[in-house]
Amino acid sequence: MSPKPKTSHPPGVQLHYTFAPGEQRGAEMGNPLFELLGAVLEGGSIRHAAQLLGCSYRHAWGLLKQWEQTLGQPLVLWSQGQRARPTEFAERLLWAERRARARMQPHIEALRSDLARVLADARDEQQLLLTVRASHDIALPVLQQHAADAAALHLDIRFQGSVDALRALNARQCLVAGFHVPALRCAAPVFAKALKPLLKPGLHKLIGCSRRTQGLMLRREHAARVRTFADIARQHLRFANRQNGSGTRMLIDHLVQEHEIDTRDLIGFDEHTEDTHVAVAACVASGLADVGVGIEAAALAFGLHFVPLVEEDYFLACLKPDLEHPSVLRLRELLAGAAWGEVLAHVPGYRAASAPGKVLVMTAALPWWRYTKAKAKTARDAGPAVDARTGVSSTSN
Repeated sequence: MSPKPKTSHPPGVQLHYTFAPGEQRGAEMGNPLFELLGAVLEGGSIRHAAQLLGCSYRHAWGLLKQWEQTLGQPLVLWSQGQRARPTEFAERLLWAERRARARMQPHIEALRSDLARVLADARDEQQLLLTVRASHDIALPVLQQHAADAAALHLDIRFQGSVDALRALNARQCLVAGFHVPALRCAAPVFAKALKPLLKPGLHKLIGCSRRTQGLMLRREHAARVRTFADIARQHLRFANRQNGSGTRMLIDHLVQEHEIDTRDLIGFDEHTEDTHVAVAACVASGLADVGVGIEAAALAFGLHFVPLVEEDYFLACLKPDLEHPSVLRLRELLAGAAWGEVLAHVPGYRAASAPGKVLVMTAALPWWRYTKAKAKTARDAGPAVDARTGVSSTSN
């Protein structure tokens, strides 16, 4: 091991961005230090790390020495015949940086969206713009890229909880709001209480987007101990919760009621909350928590075991007059195309909705919705026929 480097000034954080071929998604951000440390961890030697990065051994070694000098700490341990590995300091740094990016993912994606819009506007003034506020979902940046590539449509996405996204729609801060609900065929008072005041049949319209699987994300050493949500309390595992107002928090509250769990038996329920699926996954993977609820794609991204719990429908909502807005029409056409299902097939735990791009009847698409008073049906007001499987009106566009 090399001696501890000396530095006269403590390192500071500086942020940069660039325009380059290819694309990034989610919380990805290029940083040569963490790319180098990650390559050492994966390759097990400086030479293999250099091969992974596509540079010479001499160059990788020089970069490592420069970073040790800058940070004032040794970064890699190695000895003859042994795999090289990051030092304890470097491992803490790697996990801290990854957790920070996971927590900042919605903001990183928003910045990337703004910069992409700058490029798009410069290239094509005719490209349509659609403002979206949505519950965080890994598939939405995928849809954003698909819309830009296939339909000259820029989705200006800002991530919020499901409740806040619908409030933004009602305040006319966006044209479309994204939210998700589990495909339940039973009473769901948590969702009804939170969402019914924000969605009015006749005023709001739902558009089918995607279906995804939510489940438990946990490290593999706990896999044999957890089969259901109730096992978290039984096994005294540390739980990473989601923030109030998010669709996943509503799902968690629903599961708490369904399993009749006292939240005081869930360690961390009130103390540890995160804002996204990937932030929860990062906390579990780093050991700050033992288990959390999230989507399969986030679990796989962090090498976690995944226990499926429920399928969810991800809906896009808009106000009725905006159904014919040019950008909304183009989005609906894009979602209805076969290519969207093919794109989603490459995202773990996702598939296209049963009626993607179609306008849905709210009371059929949300099975827990019930009118407070029964309405008399007449030939005039009975309305169009509804497909019981998809919730699509026979006159829906």
